[in-house]
Amino acid sequence: MHRSAYEQMELCIKEYLPVEGPTSGNDPYRVVDLGSRISGKQTRTHRALLAGHSIDYFGVDVQDGPNVDAVMAKPYRIPARSNSADVVLSGQAFEHIPFFWASMLEIARILKPGGHAFITAPSRGHVHDAQDCWRYYPDGFRALAAHSRLELREAYTDFPPRKGIWHDYRTIDKKAAYWGDSVGVFRKPQRYPRLTMFAVRELAVWWANRVGGVDGVPLPRPVDGRDRCGRTEPASVPAPASAPASTPESMTG
Repeated sequence: MHRSAYEQMELCIKEYLPVEGPTSGNDPYRVVDLGSRISGKQTRTHRALLAGHSIDYFGVDVQDGPNVDAVMAKPYRIPARSNSADVVLSGQAFEHIPFFWASMLEIARILKPGGHAFITAPSRGHVHDAQDCWRYYPDGFRALAAHSRLELREAYTDFPPRKGIWHDYRTIDKKAAYWGDSVGVFRKPQRYPRLTMFAVRELAVWWANRVGGVDGVPLPRPVDGRDRCGRTEPASVPAPASAPASTPESMTG
């Protein structure tokens, strides 16, 4: 993961996870890290950020590799018991999840009442890896909270400074300021609507696992080297001059 994402997750841990543990008995935090695999030359891990805490760490990913304790047999089913996690971490994974709302429902399932989920995801940056679907803003995390019935405790985006490089990505220093992140902090309420959300979650997760991802939908090829909407010639043959003009239907039906 890039440095800014690592630092944002570090801030979440410092703010919301006391070192003394989740209970007065100093029991370890049960931590589930969704998308824990590190690849290539990466060395940063969320496990390292928790070195000062007493933790029971469980890293899960759809692929096996370094820092993975369990491979997810189904991409939208986290292999953990319901109401078992004090903390769920997910850093720089949600942009790669096609049906992220199903994953969020699973996060809500495994969280204990009062437990927290810390999610960081890119707000900007180039397309990377084989499947890169989304970029996130605070309203996106508000929507996830509404859908999953989790409480949203914090949501923000580290937008670049307005002076000089506001959305002019070609001029941003790629090593220091090119990537940006949105951060969402969620908490499972003590009175979670368990039965209602069971029905919502199980249908959403079943369908997401059945579809799997985007592999069944080929990306359309550009027309003559250009995207279709960028063509200068008409997309269709004009109607004859004698044809009556059509009236668009109301957008409100």
